[in-house]
Amino acid sequence: MAFFKKLKDKLFNSSSKLDEGLDAIVTDGAEVDTPPPADAPARPAPVATPAPRPEEIPPPVSETPAPPPSEAPPPSAPAPTPTPIEIPVEQTPPAGGKSGLLGRLLGRESSAAPRRALDDDMLEQLEELLITADMGVDTALRVTANMAEGRMGKRLSAREIKELLAQEIARIMEPVATPMPLYPKKPQVVLVVGVNGSGKTTTIGKLASQFKAAGKTVVIAAGDTFRAAAVEQLQIWGDRAGVPVLTAPEGSDPASLAWDAMAQAERDGTDLLMIDTAGRLQNRADLMEELSKIVRVIRKKDETAPHNTLLVLDATTGQNALSQVETFQKLADVSGLVMTKLDGTARGGVLVALADKFGLPIHAIGVGEQIDDLAPFDPEEFAAALTGLDTR
Repeated sequence: MAFFKKLKDKLFNSSSKLDEGLDAIVTDGAEVDTPPPADAPARPAPVATPAPRPEEIPPPVSETPAPPPSEAPPPSAPAPTPTPIEIPVEQTPPAGGKSGLLGRLLGRESSAAPRRALDDDMLEQLEELLITADMGVDTALRVTANMAEGRMGKRLSAREIKELLAQEIARIMEPVATPMPLYPKKPQVVLVVGVNGSGKTTTIGKLASQFKAAGKTVVIAAGDTFRAAAVEQLQIWGDRAGVPVLTAPEGSDPASLAWDAMAQAERDGTDLLMIDTAGRLQNRADLMEELSKIVRVIRKKDETAPHNTLLVLDATTGQNALSQVETFQKLADVSGLVMTKLDGTARGGVLVALADKFGLPIHAIGVGEQIDDLAPFDPEEFAAALTGLDTR
């Protein structure tokens, strides 16, 4: 897929890569079966030794008594000159090949890729690498334990390690890879929350563009009424997506704007109403209470709303994303996650930790600022890109 190529090209390109760490672990203490180079000179052939001339051959020792001297032996015909015995030259196998029957019996591989036996020391290095990628201690231990099951002592190449790791990551992520559900209810209210700078505004614009392309009518409510720049940015994204943006005077009550936007969406028969909210730190009680008020007001208008509460997470925050999920889930009943900025961090492993700990649906991931840089989450593609596994 085009997005997978973009994901693989951009994921973690600004910092150290997980796949480089895996290569280093295998190389450290690896055993290499290096085949002879292709241009190596052939082993010189032994010089054939000519057979001795007949007169130089000592007489054989025999227990048969010699004939009497009086009986001269009959004259014999001249012995033919013996042909020198040709000693076969041992042929040097081609580079990367197996050396005849012995090579086939030993089952030597044609590849010279380094291999390392999977032991406790290697597992410890793998765990440390996954933890530095923000996969978390518990998840890292679980992943490496599953990788080692039935394989201890086996010599593995870097690619085989990446394949095993990608399989385990995909297995964890598979249950949470779910597109945002759409309901027949009109309007379907989508509340978008997150901390400052997480990418809420751009995510709303990208999602609105995709829903409109799918034939849905969409309207955006600019709920961050305290920052004029936030409203202007959302209007720019609304223009790009081709959807209207509802605004209120600066400093207005965002809960009041949400109420008015729902009323207008109901009158217009709009399919989706996306409500932006101000960025807030999860440790600011006053701001979090404001978010709770928005949810309460929405539910007075429609007790089933919001039908989706998307928490937008910045991948560069690493393990801090775990505490954000815990806090926002308590206040706003988070129903799904969107992970942004995966193109600028080596901490993409936190997405695996989130899936392992919370099991919340991951609807989409973003790797750039363009309107098409957001796509549904695919666990196998993500696992391959995260581990640097070349799937071609």
